[in-house]
Amino acid sequence: MQRDGHEGDVRSQGRDDTIMFGPDDDGVKIPTQTETLVKGTAMVAEPEYKPIPDLDYLQELLAIQQQGPRAIGFFGTRNMGYMHQQLIEILSYAMVITKNHIFTSGASGTNAAVIRGALRAEKPELLTVILPQSLKKQPPESQELLSKVQNLIEKPQYDHLPLIEASRLCNMDIISKIQQVICFAFHDSKLLMETCQEAKNLRKIVTLFYLD
Repeated sequence: MQRDGHEGDVRSQGRDDTIMFGPDDDGVKIPTQTETLVKGTAMVAEPEYKPIPDLDYLQELLAIQQQGPRAIGFFGTRNMGYMHQQLIEILSYAMVITKNHIFTSGASGTNAAVIRGALRAEKPELLTVILPQSLKKQPPESQELLSKVQNLIEKPQYDHLPLIEASRLCNMDIISKIQQVICFAFHDSKLLMETCQEAKNLRKIVTLFYLD
């Protein structure tokens, strides 16, 4: 799977965070059927069950509904599979129908999935898309989807900047308008990790889903 062109290497960051989409092997060796038959059930060590740290993230998402509607910023990589995009669409749809205001940008991948899900909810006033540059700088396939967005904010003043710099400024603008961040990234997604860290520094709730 290719990474975004503007996502650099930060493999040393985020290693202590909980991985939502990753291996669930906690090091406990489950005996095979042959081992059980040969050694007997009494000789096989019983696996130790530990709390699932992923529940922390689910509790944060549920807390949104308990505390009333919020302004939520969705960030994420352009490069993801169809199944992940479907899940993001469902999550975005659910957030909008429960009256949360969604903010995102206009790239493919995560942003496009968020926009499609929010549009399905038929509450156009609860979706705001902030582009890093002007609409004309977006690829044709993105422009077609963006034409359906009621609240679309362009940044033509950033057209002269490299996309990574314009995206960084755009992400900071989105963070200033929201209460919670939901992000889908790889461990080496440099710009996305920087965005999440900045949100944490500003005391925003950050829910980070790793795709690797």
